[in-house]
Amino acid sequence: MSHGHKIPSMGYVNMDKKWVFSFVITSLVCVVLLVTSFNMGLMSSLRAPTCETFPSFATNDSKVAEQQQPREDDKLPRFAYLVSGSKGDLESLWRTLRALYHPRNQYIVHMDLESPVKERLELASRINNDSMYAKIGNVYMITKANLVTYTGPTMVANTLHACAILLKRSPDWDWFINLSASDYPLVTQDDLLYTFSTLDRNLNFIEHSSDLGWKNEKRAKPLMIDPGLYMVNKSDILWVRPRRSLPDAFKLFTGSAWMALSHSFVEYIIWGWDNLPRTLLMYYTNFVSSPESYFHTVICNVPEFSKTAVNHDLHYIAWDRPPRQHPRLLSLRDMPPMIASGAAFGRKFRRNDTALDKIDKELLMRTKEGGFTPGGWCGGEPECSVVGDVAKIRPGSGAERLKGLVDRLVAEAKSGKNQCE
Repeated sequence: MSHGHKIPSMGYVNMDKKWVFSFVITSLVCVVLLVTSFNMGLMSSLRAPTCETFPSFATNDSKVAEQQQPREDDKLPRFAYLVSGSKGDLESLWRTLRALYHPRNQYIVHMDLESPVKERLELASRINNDSMYAKIGNVYMITKANLVTYTGPTMVANTLHACAILLKRSPDWDWFINLSASDYPLVTQDDLLYTFSTLDRNLNFIEHSSDLGWKNEKRAKPLMIDPGLYMVNKSDILWVRPRRSLPDAFKLFTGSAWMALSHSFVEYIIWGWDNLPRTLLMYYTNFVSSPESYFHTVICNVPEFSKTAVNHDLHYIAWDRPPRQHPRLLSLRDMPPMIASGAAFGRKFRRNDTALDKIDKELLMRTKEGGFTPGGWCGGEPECSVVGDVAKIRPGSGAERLKGLVDRLVAEAKSGKNQCE
C-alpha cells in the first residue's frame, strides 16, 4: 500500500535480455555513485551553487549553532528532521517547518527538482531572512535540488542524502524523522522531547511486516527502471522484463515510508560497515515504492538492530474501506480519532485546511499566524522572539497522549511482539 503517494501510470518495455541487463546494470551503477557521493563532498549540496539559481542564499555554514550547549546536565533528546516537498508545496512546507521548530533540533528542507525555481528561491529567501533561523543556524536547505520519483529509489536516495548531511553537519542528535509537506504535528516539540526523554535512544519507530501479500507479485518480482536516476526531467518509471524470483539471501519487509530512526541506525545505513545496506540499496533500485521497503528490510535483517524496531510510524493516517491507493485527506471530522490515537503527526492534509487551524489553536497553542509553536525555550516579546533555556520544556496534554501510545508500543517491542515478523 502506498502511503500518500499515488503510483503513476506505467508502461511495459519489451526488450531483449541483453538490453534488460544493460538497463539494470546502468541503474545499479547510478546507485553506487549516489552512495559514494554520500561519503564524499556531502556539503556541496549545502553550498550556494555556482549557477545563478540561488545567487544570494546563505546556508549558515560559518555559524555555530547557539543551541549546541554542553549536555552534561541536559538529559533531553534532540531530533533531526527532513521535511520534503514538491511542486506547489511551498506554503505547506513552510507552515509545517514553523510548527515543528525548536532551537535544539536540526532541520533539513528539500523541494525537489519538479518544483519551480521561483518556489525554491522563495523558500531559500525565507530561511535566509528569518532572524531566528539565521541566529541559531539549525535550518538548512538542500539548494541543489534532487529529482525525486516517489515510487522509485530516488526518494530513498534523497532521504539518505539528508541523513548523510545531518551526520556531517551536526552529530549531536538522537532521532531522524522524515516528513512531507502534507504532514503536520499533533503534539508540540516539548511534548515529543518529554516523551522521548526516558526512552532507549537505540529504538527505531518503523512500521513493518514480512507479509508482503500482493506486493510479492506487483513489486518484488517485477523489474523497473527509475528515469530519475539519470534524467533531469521527471517521468514515469518503466517496467522491464524478465521478472525476477524472490531473494533467499535476505528476507523482505514492507511498511510505512515515514519513520523515526535512531542515530546509531542512521550511521549504519550510511556507512554500511558490513555492506548489507549497500547490497540492499542496489536490490531496491529496481523495486517499486522502495521507500516502503528498503529501511524495513535492512533493520529486520540485522540482529543488532532488529531488536530495536518498534512497529509504528508515529503517524495518524486514515484509510478508506476498502483501502484505496492512497490515504484519505484529513479534515475536521478526523479530529476526535486523530487526538485519541496519541500519534505525533497526522497525514495527509490539504494546504491551509481548517483542521490545521484547529490543531494550531487547540493542540499546539499557536496563536500567531506563521509563528512558532510555543515551548519552554520561548522568551521575549512577542513570544518566541528570543531563545531562552533550550533544556526547559513545558509538556502539555499532548505529552500524556503520546506517552501512552509510545509506552505501549515499546512494551510490545521489548516482548518481541510484532517485531520483524
